Amino acid sequence: MLKYLGVMMVICSLIVLGYGGATMAFELTSTAFGNGEAIPQKYTCDGPDFSVPLKWTDPPAGTKSLALICDDPDAPVGIWVHWVIYGLSPDTRELSEGIEKDKVLGNGKQGKNDFGRIGYGGPCPPRGPAHRYFFRLYALDVELDLSPGMTKAKLLEAIEGHVIAETELMGRYGR
Repeated sequence: MLKYLGVMMVICSLIVLGYGGATMAFELTSTAFGNGEAIPQKYTCDGPDFSVPLKWTDPPAGTKSLALICDDPDAPVGIWVHWVIYGLSPDTRELSEGIEKDKVLGNGKQGKNDFGRIGYGGPCPPRGPAHRYFFRLYALDVELDLSPGMTKAKLLEAIEGHVIAETELMGRYGR
């Protein structure tokens, strides 16, 4: 019996840690800025307002789709949504700079931001202290069958109970 329990503990450890040791963390980065650093002007309303280039590591096993939300919790009116994108293939590892503001992309769909537009709307804070902008990437255990143009609230409702991993990158921008 003790031998059986020992074997079961080893099997459980391999499942938790992965066969090659510790599993790799799901991480989100940008070539434009590091976590906690300033977002360059070209990705804001004070510049051409290109979407930020983003890259991430492999999502966990079982990921069927990815979704991304960018918001500003420091906005005077409360949380302000800058980007909603979903239905990304689990094989996707990046979003390039300057994604078109189309509802349907070759790999995913874009939702409506709080500027009332589809796609990315960069930082545009009032004068004062820098605001924080959180880019959150969600690995989901489901393929989303959602129409383009969803709001952050509708997306969060749809992914509730389906998030198997989440990673974030925070940038700052002030005027």
